[in-house]
Amino acid sequence: MGASSLRLVDRDGELARLRRRARLVAEGDGPSSVLVTGAAGIGKTALLQVFAGTHDGPVLRARGADWESGRSLGVLSQLLRSAVPPADPFGAAALLVDGLPDDTVTVVVVDDAHDSDPDSLRALSTAVAHHHGARLLVVLTARVGEASATTADLLTRSATEVLDVGPLGRRAVAELAAARRLPLSDRASARLARHTAGIPRHVLALLDEMPVESWGEPDVRLPPPSVVAVAVGERLAGVGAGARALAEAVAVLGAAVELHEAGALAGIDDLLVPLDEASRSGLVTRAGGTRRPTAVAPDPMVRAAVIDALGPDAAATLRRRAAEVVTDPVRGLEYLAAATPGRDAELADRLDARARTEADAGAWQSVASLLREAGRLTEDRDLREQRVTRAVDAMVGAGDVLAAASMIPVVESLRETPLRNAVLGYLAVVLGRAGEAENRLARAWEQVDARSDPGTAAMICQRNVLHALARCRGEDLVTWSDRTAELVGPDSPAAVEAAVIRGLGLASAGRPAEAVEHYRAVTERVDRGAQGQRATMGKGWLDVVIDEVDDALPELASAVPTTHLGGSSRISMWALGWLARARFLCGEWDRALATVEEGRALGERTGMVLAGPLLEWTATQVHALRGDRDEAERSVRTAESGVLDYEIMRVPCLLARAQVGEARADYAQVLRVLAPLTRSDPGSGIDEPGWWPWTDVYANALVMEGRLDEAEEFLAPHETRALDRGHRSTRARLGYARGRLHGARGDIDAAHATFEESLALLDGLPLRYDRARIAFAHGQTLRRAGRRRDADAVLTTARDRFASLGAEAYVLRCGRELKAGGVVHAGGAESRKDDRGVADLTPQETAVTELVTRGLSNREVAAELHVSTKTVQYHLTRIYGKLGIRSRAELAGLMSGS
Repeated sequence: MGASSLRLVDRDGELARLRRRARLVAEGDGPSSVLVTGAAGIGKTALLQVFAGTHDGPVLRARGADWESGRSLGVLSQLLRSAVPPADPFGAAALLVDGLPDDTVTVVVVDDAHDSDPDSLRALSTAVAHHHGARLLVVLTARVGEASATTADLLTRSATEVLDVGPLGRRAVAELAAARRLPLSDRASARLARHTAGIPRHVLALLDEMPVESWGEPDVRLPPPSVVAVAVGERLAGVGAGARALAEAVAVLGAAVELHEAGALAGIDDLLVPLDEASRSGLVTRAGGTRRPTAVAPDPMVRAAVIDALGPDAAATLRRRAAEVVTDPVRGLEYLAAATPGRDAELADRLDARARTEADAGAWQSVASLLREAGRLTEDRDLREQRVTRAVDAMVGAGDVLAAASMIPVVESLRETPLRNAVLGYLAVVLGRAGEAENRLARAWEQVDARSDPGTAAMICQRNVLHALARCRGEDLVTWSDRTAELVGPDSPAAVEAAVIRGLGLASAGRPAEAVEHYRAVTERVDRGAQGQRATMGKGWLDVVIDEVDDALPELASAVPTTHLGGSSRISMWALGWLARARFLCGEWDRALATVEEGRALGERTGMVLAGPLLEWTATQVHALRGDRDEAERSVRTAESGVLDYEIMRVPCLLARAQVGEARADYAQVLRVLAPLTRSDPGSGIDEPGWWPWTDVYANALVMEGRLDEAEEFLAPHETRALDRGHRSTRARLGYARGRLHGARGDIDAAHATFEESLALLDGLPLRYDRARIAFAHGQTLRRAGRRRDADAVLTTARDRFASLGAEAYVLRCGRELKAGGVVHAGGAESRKDDRGVADLTPQETAVTELVTRGLSNREVAAELHVSTKTVQYHLTRIYGKLGIRSRAELAGLMSGS
């Protein structure tokens, strides 16, 4: 199959890494070896076919085979074709390299290298390690876990780089389906990705094997691909009765089940032998620890295949028995519902009653599952519609937005009621559709009779709390929260959910002290379960806002898991967003990026979008400060890609885009990007200290653009507000801009005092980046005032702080500033060169410098200054000499500020 005919989806990053490695070899970096790993069917071979098919040079191919793995140098013989390799790996390596062209890169591709003979791997390793002048790139695909110990060791130790090909997400699965002219909903794509473990081979198999019309059903049962069904059937037939019974019990129970439950359902007292046999056959996987050992089906496909092999009647019988074995009432009812194919009013009522109990605890995952089954089993149409609508509401509460969104046509087809509009409004909130949410919730509030139906009225109020939070309207949030408690009492589930957010409204409304006191009371009252997760997340969020970042870190980390009593993925998403921010602020940038990745994966699985820009803002900031412009641009584009109706999405997008501009010293762009925030609604909390740190960035850009009077006018009210709130980090950040303004006006003493005060405000706070940033601005200001020795000390401190963060972009800027001030590095020590700098430039040279650093050509500079191009070149030569540089690029780098 040619490279052009392959359908390669979601592998741009892997292809880029392979091509980068080939480029390094071509540039003389020496030969390399890349090990490509991943599950069977993940697309390793397809990746290599596309890479090899687009490589501009020779490609040698070979494939390992288990029946040839004992033949010495068998794989190398495939590569050499007609030549017979010497008996030893060193001679074989030399023979291979001698046949390679000198003027281009040769790619050697070995597929299924886990089945390769060890001597061939030794020869390839020798070719890479000892033939430094060879233009050779070796790429091997392997499932290392299936290799012998010797082969696995050779594969991993000899690799220059390991490239792990991961599973496809829902968007990539949807793209594969679209290529087959089969448009899938987000929900269907996510389910298919989850069911197949994101393995392209199985995704494509099910797309081919299932009827096209079945994909339109929201809850269509996904079978195993036929190849998996056959393999599982063979495994079941090949094990003993005990192992088979155990595998069937684990499949019916689902998820990770405790071994005593599986044994009871299978009717097995001594589990060790059956468990070992079922594990070795790939029918179950051991999990858990010694205190709570569990077992689970290896993946949903195996589970589905085992249940299919059981047959409908036997599976239903096992499920009814499972309902008696487990102690969790929710699971017991779910097993009974799964064993009931038709209507059952009595069971539907039991499910509904349990759902109400779970709702009291805020366990919306359980509520959604129970109500969906209750709706399916309900005979009465009105009651069925009500249960379906409540199920969708619970899906949103649990954070399963994709499942809820797939039910929109169903809910919209129902008769209009306050409940229906409240649920659709709630869904619009989590989908980021502010206008629709406003209209739906307003309509629901108009329709509801709070006296006769306070429960629905309270639900509408609580949904308005979330709407106000996303709009950054603190006073509205507090009003709706208080109204909820008035309707149904402070201990009702709706009131508790509103209360755990109310503190954020207080802080956003400029009442941080009240917010702290509110969370103290709330966390004492709600300290466990799903509601506890919400309270902990809200308290952690507030602590980030009020500079208590050290407290925020453990709080937000503990609010991420959803396993405790049905916690919400929606809350986990917000916890991850603010945890990433907290880690960024503390200088834990690698951990911040890891948290962003975790949040991205959760958003991909669930379809939640509100917190996405918050995550991407952190990613953009880290990448921009590290000098990785491509990754920064990718992150900010991801943030900007969706609907941005809500302020809680739009503001971090603007901050991310402004960070890209600031990293490039493009202050005009910073001003353009952040200008909408200067026109924010006075009722919003966008200007509140600690929420969105944009005011210092904007003020700094005004100064850097020479708009000093505007900077003064802008800074004054924000400084007053920060002082009134007692917000230290905001005062310090605004001091960073104020110090720059003093410097630009020539008041160096005031600038120095302001910078020192700003650093003092940060004492005791773990804000490492802010310290470095202030020191850098201080050093730049001192140097431009001619106080070079003082500037050097401050800039050296800034450089060291940036270096400790990995902020390479600013390490380089500090280096350029130090170089311009006369500090050079020699043998690791710093020394001073001739005391020359920007202050030595004549006015004409300064004008030329300014225009050149804007990117103008010599001809354009000449036209601007009404001089000849020769005159411009003359000035540039003198500028280079005075500043100790040699090129326009160095000049631009030297003059770029922060």
